[in-house]
Amino acid sequence: MAESLKILTLNQISRLGLERFPSGRYVVGGKVADPDAILVRSHDMRSMEVPARVKAIGRAGAGVNNIPVDSMSKRGVPVFNAPGANANAVKELVIAGLLIAARNLLPALKFVDGLQGDDKALDRLVEEGKKAFAGIELPRHTLGVIGLGKIGSLVADAAIKLGMDVLGYDPEITVEAAWSLSSRVKKAHSIDEVLRESEFVTLHVPLHAATRGLINADRIRLMKHEAILLNFSRDGVVDNDAVLEGLAAKRLRGYVCDFPAQKLVGHPLVVALPHLGASTREAEENCAVMVVDQVRDFLENGNIVNAVNFPDVVMGRESPFRLGIANANVPKMVGQISAAVGNARLNIHNMLNKSKEGMAYTLVDVDSPATADVIEEIARIEGVLAVRYLPVEQ
Repeated sequence: MAESLKILTLNQISRLGLERFPSGRYVVGGKVADPDAILVRSHDMRSMEVPARVKAIGRAGAGVNNIPVDSMSKRGVPVFNAPGANANAVKELVIAGLLIAARNLLPALKFVDGLQGDDKALDRLVEEGKKAFAGIELPRHTLGVIGLGKIGSLVADAAIKLGMDVLGYDPEITVEAAWSLSSRVKKAHSIDEVLRESEFVTLHVPLHAATRGLINADRIRLMKHEAILLNFSRDGVVDNDAVLEGLAAKRLRGYVCDFPAQKLVGHPLVVALPHLGASTREAEENCAVMVVDQVRDFLENGNIVNAVNFPDVVMGRESPFRLGIANANVPKMVGQISAAVGNARLNIHNMLNKSKEGMAYTLVDVDSPATADVIEEIARIEGVLAVRYLPVEQ
C-alpha cells in the first residue's frame, strides 16, 4: 500500500475543503511533519524554511504575496491559488462600499451614536442634523473599473443593474473574462481616461512592481472633483499620502478600502474595513474546495491548474505509469526527456509539455513501470528542477 500523503495546514482551512482529502490516503493537520504539500491562507511564509519534501503549496485565496513564489519556482514547486472563488464576496463588499460612500452612512451612524435625550429630543436633533449627510444616488453616475478579472467583471455587472454607467480598463483581460463581461461596459483606453471620466473608481488589480503605487498624487489630480475611490485590491496599489492630499484638496469626496493604515484610521472621509473581502463562510468554503482539488490532482496525477508560477497542464490518464517533470523553459528539453525515456526502453504512450515565462512542465505517460534509474537520469538533465513518478495505485 502506498505511503500516506501529508498535508500541513498553516491556517484554519474550511472543513468542507479538507474533507476532500480521502482519510485513508492523506494525513492532514497543523502539526504534520515532513509534509508533501502545504495549505495556507494569510500565514506569512516568506521567512519560513519550507521543508525539502514539499511538492506543492496551495493558497486558499487569490493573492500569494505571503508565499515565497520565486524560491518555490527554483525548486520546481507549484504555488496554487483559488482565483475567482471569493469573487462574489468581494463584489458584495465593493457594492456595500459604494453605498456607504455615496450616502455618507458612516458619519451618519456616528452622528446617531452621539445623540442624547428622550425620543422627542432625538427627533428634533435628527431633523436638524440630517442635512449634513445628504448623499447622491448611483444611477446615471459613472463607475470606473480598473481590472476586469472575475471580481471586476462581477462589480461591473452589479453596477449596471443598479443603473450606473460603467467604464472599464484592463489591457490584459483574458478571453474568458471578456466573454463574461457585459456588452454595456464601455471600454477605456487608459487608466487616466477612467480617472478623468468617472465619479466612482474601483480597483481590482494584483499587486506587483507595475501596480505598486498605481494610484498616486498625479493620478488623483486627474480625477473628477469629489470623486470616490475604492480599493478592494491590495494595500500597495494606492499611495495613502496621495489619498490624504486628495481628500484635503476636495479632489476626493471619500476613500473606501479594505486595508487600514495608521494614517487613514479615524479620518472622517475614509472608510477603512478590516480586510473583509473574502471573509464570508461561502468564500472560505469555495476557496478551500478549489485549492484542495487542485493540490490533490497535482499530487496524484501531476496535473496543474491555477498555479501562479506554472503553466496549466492537464492530461487525461491513458496509462497507469506517469512522470511529471518541472524544468526551466530552455531549448531541447523535451528531446532530452524523450531520449532518457527511450534509453530506458520505455514506450511513450502520451506526452504534454507547456511553458509559462521561464518555467516549463512536462507530463509523460509510459506503457510500463518506470525504474529509479530513468528517474535519476531525467533528474540529471541540466535545467530539470523536479521529477515525480506517479503510478496509479493498483
